Amino acid sequence: MKVVVLVKQTPDTAELPKVTADEVSTGNVNATMVINPWDEFAAEEAILLEERFAAETVAITLGIPGEIDALKHALAMGIGSAALVDKSDVQGDMWTTAALLAGAVKAQGDVDLILCGKQSVDDNSGAVYVGVASKLGYRVLSNVVKIVDIVDGKLTAERVIEGGQETIEVNLPAVVSVAKEINDPRYPSFMGIRKAGRAQIPTLTPADLGVDVRAAQTQWTNIRKPEARNTEVQLLEGASVQEKAAKLAEALLAEKVI
Repeated sequence: MKVVVLVKQTPDTAELPKVTADEVSTGNVNATMVINPWDEFAAEEAILLEERFAAETVAITLGIPGEIDALKHALAMGIGSAALVDKSDVQGDMWTTAALLAGAVKAQGDVDLILCGKQSVDDNSGAVYVGVASKLGYRVLSNVVKIVDIVDGKLTAERVIEGGQETIEVNLPAVVSVAKEINDPRYPSFMGIRKAGRAQIPTLTPADLGVDVRAAQTQWTNIRKPEARNTEVQLLEGASVQEKAAKLAEALLAEKVI
């Protein structure tokens, strides 16, 4: 079984960056970048699945060359390998991101399960993993708090829903977003950090993945103003509240509102 973990490199929310006037004017704010905290739960769950089912684990992120701190953190935790998708020349939206990540997943061969955090701490959209599933044609499970079992090509999981919790079974392959209740992410060990520091992380370009970035972008082809609405205000006068209410009821009946 092969498990892919989608991770993102985000600013460290535990650190208050010191922003200078020049950084504000240019939009380039120096901040310590770390693995998205929500994705740590996904990485930990992948490692646990590796231990339970002898799974092969791969971490994938989208970034510019050199943005590998999040991947090294995942490797130091115990993820087997990693890959960086180069977005240097990419101008697009979340749909573009989903297309590139889906292409990177395909490049890994037969992937049974994709794990990711429920959202990122920078944009909080919680939408990219759904786009990846759509691009790949995979089933989606969100807010998973426990992976009960994986057997005969089916995954059984517990997920949180509004007002309760449910146990659900889906056929693999699937995309699963995990909630923080699923586990307690481990701290990278000293040996894990050393191993991650020596790891050779391949960089995949959109061309390598066969992704046409321009075609992957959301196309706005029919943008127009909404039709003008003609409205009329009518003031109902009356000597009493009852009289005004009666006139209002008559007006609503005449307009066939009631």
